[in-house]
Amino acid sequence: MKRSELEHIIRAAGAIANDREVIVIGSQSVLGQFPDAPTALLVSAEADVFPKNHPELADLIDGSIGEGSSFHELYGYYAQGVGEDTAVLPRGWRDRLIRISNPNTVGITGLCLEIHDLAISKYVAGREKDLEFTRELAKHRLTAQATLLERLSQTKVSSEMRILVRGRIDRDFPGMTRGASKK
Repeated sequence: MKRSELEHIIRAAGAIANDREVIVIGSQSVLGQFPDAPTALLVSAEADVFPKNHPELADLIDGSIGEGSSFHELYGYYAQGVGEDTAVLPRGWRDRLIRISNPNTVGITGLCLEIHDLAISKYVAGREKDLEFTRELAKHRLTAQATLLERLSQTKVSSEMRILVRGRIDRDFPGMTRGASKK
């Protein structure tokens, strides 16, 4: 997915839900902070979204411009209407959202996860595609180990999950000492 395609989804989702703010919580929220993100991070054809002020209308978005819809068939990408609790996120994530608001979004603002909040959600989800995504983030120096560990400490997960996620973070930063930041 390209930034212009995400902007299209933002304006369409906002129009469908009659909401001027759409939160993007999936992998393609990387395009908020990094509009020219590396290709390896842009393989998904879907954007996980929900209307900020009308989250109950996420299903309407999914039905209108979701997978298998006319929108999807026409453009080759789509929105997946999700709930706010779809992703496990650190405390304060809403305060760090990255805004997309330009002529392409036609008055609708996309609110994308900050990259470290996004990465934590992927580390917790732990599917192979999520862990490949976090490896690519680290490889391209878009995340910092120290910030990830700080965000993990702000994330409500079991102690077992915390240990597992810490190990996943450490694997993405070989040779780094815990707490060291990337230069």
